[in-house]
Amino acid sequence: MDNAIYATLSRQAGLLREMRVVANNVANADTTGFRREGVIFAEHMSALGPGPEGGTLSMGHARGRIADLRQAALAKTGGQYDLGLEGDGFFMVATPDGNRLTRAGAFQPNADGQLVNGDGNRLLDDGLAPITLPPGVRSVAIGPDGTVSADGEPVARIGVFAVEDPAALQHRRGTLFEASTAPVPAEGTRLRQGFLEASNVDPVFEVSRMVEVQRNYELGQSLLDREDERIRAAITTLTR
Repeated sequence: MDNAIYATLSRQAGLLREMRVVANNVANADTTGFRREGVIFAEHMSALGPGPEGGTLSMGHARGRIADLRQAALAKTGGQYDLGLEGDGFFMVATPDGNRLTRAGAFQPNADGQLVNGDGNRLLDDGLAPITLPPGVRSVAIGPDGTVSADGEPVARIGVFAVEDPAALQHRRGTLFEASTAPVPAEGTRLRQGFLEASNVDPVFEVSRMVEVQRNYELGQSLLDREDERIRAAITTLTR
């Protein structure tokens, strides 16, 4: 009976973690540049006794989260500093916790003329330096290759980076990712000025997944309740 409880509890813990991930996906269905996440489950086999006759106990564990990097739709905004990416690349921004990758391309110049996102994180160029616009600039054009021109004069080139192994990306906060391996320049990714990339979350799929996970969790809880009743009945019988 203990084995059934342990196996079910490990499954319940994984389902609860998956429910949190799905709920976060639903909450960010309208967040610019957001990437939906999924949970990776692994099976752990434990021997119950010596030799093949002893049998094994199978327990499931939620071992990690993986981001869905599929391209989302680009929406035209007309904003001078709104940037959408076509391809697998990411912008690089400087945060208090270090450089982070993101697909969210809504930027604005700060008081020092540096391009920053809504959290004040500075957008970096292809040399990992902040991009600063000249004082008094009237118009800014950004080419498909990331070249930034102020009043017709090139001043910087926006860095667009990629990671060779998508599993090396770890979601940190909001739309930010940290790479466990060194990012490399992205090949074939184009920038589109005046566009923003939407979230790649499919709300209908996520809600249906949420219902499925909830039902599975309730089934597991029912099993635990029945096992508890069996244990109580056994204890009552043995102590009479």
